[in-house]
Amino acid sequence: MTPAHHVNLLVSCPDASGLIAVMTRFLASHDINILDLDQHSDPQEQWFFARAAFDLTGCDVSLEHLVHNWTPIADTHRMTWRMHDRSQRRRVAILVSKREHCLRELLWRWEDHQLDCDIAFIASNHPDPRRRAERHDLPFHHLPVTPETRDEQESAILALVEEHGIDVVVLARYMRILSPRVVQALPHRIINIHHSFLPAFAGPRPYHQALERGVKLIGATCHYVTEKLDAGPIIEQAIARVDHRDTVEDLIRKGADLERAALVTGLRLHLQDRVLLHGRRTIIFD
Repeated sequence: MTPAHHVNLLVSCPDASGLIAVMTRFLASHDINILDLDQHSDPQEQWFFARAAFDLTGCDVSLEHLVHNWTPIADTHRMTWRMHDRSQRRRVAILVSKREHCLRELLWRWEDHQLDCDIAFIASNHPDPRRRAERHDLPFHHLPVTPETRDEQESAILALVEEHGIDVVVLARYMRILSPRVVQALPHRIINIHHSFLPAFAGPRPYHQALERGVKLIGATCHYVTEKLDAGPIIEQAIARVDHRDTVEDLIRKGADLERAALVTGLRLHLQDRVLLHGRRTIIFD
């Protein structure tokens, strides 16, 4: 049986009538079967967003030819766009510190074929995750860091990203702030997870602060990393209700569950080309 050859097309441009027809006519003219099509028009900004998934299996046209023919049409409509061949699996690097709950979740989902990617390596500023990486036959890099060695350590991270052809870096509770140099080198290619108490409960012991204030909701936010700390475009959020019966340990445990769920969902959305960036926000075609 011929392997499926699926492609995703994402489009963002000024809104106008007939844009869906432009996309569907183009694909139909190449005898391409559309598997999924979704769109959103923002009436306030008058901006158009769309995602089309289609099948090139059995088609005479190559992806390169398709890109060549689509480019002048996209230019006419001032489109920002990308086509991704899903047979080209994205390569992922995971950075983690001591807490491994998010790392464990990512590895389980990956081994269960729920994440369509190749994990190239795991790196940490602590030696602890080495055993878990070895358990999954994944390369592990221990990259300790101090304030004096930060530049050297981040250079090592960037060298590994380049060496392994990494498409996206996942911060699975990596408890170090990345410098602007790293963020600028990997724009919208770094995904992070953190609790959703910010900015109300910043700093250490956020769950202790939340308990003292009697919060009724806790959450986790998965987002792209920008130079502004924990303020990048949001991909996914998860929440849970809590009450006066919950202890700090209960809040931390529930928060860890939310972090795992939000991070996996956020990465999956990214890998499936379901995220379109528009300024400081995201359009999610889920």
